[in-house]
Amino acid sequence: MVTVTINGAAYDIDADPDTPLLWALRDTLGMTGTKYGCGIGACGACTVHVDGQATRSCLAPLASVAGKSITTIEGLGAEGLHAAQQAWMDENVPQCGYCQAGQIMSAASLLARNNRPTDDDIDIAMAGNLCRCGTYPRIRKAIHNAASKLSDAHE
Repeated sequence: MVTVTINGAAYDIDADPDTPLLWALRDTLGMTGTKYGCGIGACGACTVHVDGQATRSCLAPLASVAGKSITTIEGLGAEGLHAAQQAWMDENVPQCGYCQAGQIMSAASLLARNNRPTDDDIDIAMAGNLCRCGTYPRIRKAIHNAASKLSDAHE
């Protein structure tokens, strides 16, 4: 049994401590917003926040996240849309949409530590989040849009 805190709620998960967080989220808890892409941490589709840091949930064993705060795409906008989620809609980013939850989670992690990112900052933070549809220019534009909203909110 592993106890984890996800989106502010505690869960006792009856699974092997080596079980990847991704499978506990999807299969045990039914939180299917976090996607399975590659299983080796290379695509970013499974990105969640662990203590605020973008983390590939397919590589994070349950034991490694016990006692930490996990946020999934379902919890990111729990109190209204996050600026990144709104910007994704404003900029019409998704095509197929499969990778977008992971993209948004990586963008939100970047914006939490840098609300005025440059293109280089964005490229570095988003490296490893793959989009087969090639929406990278819209993703970058959406991150700048979200950064602008966040900057305006703090001024």
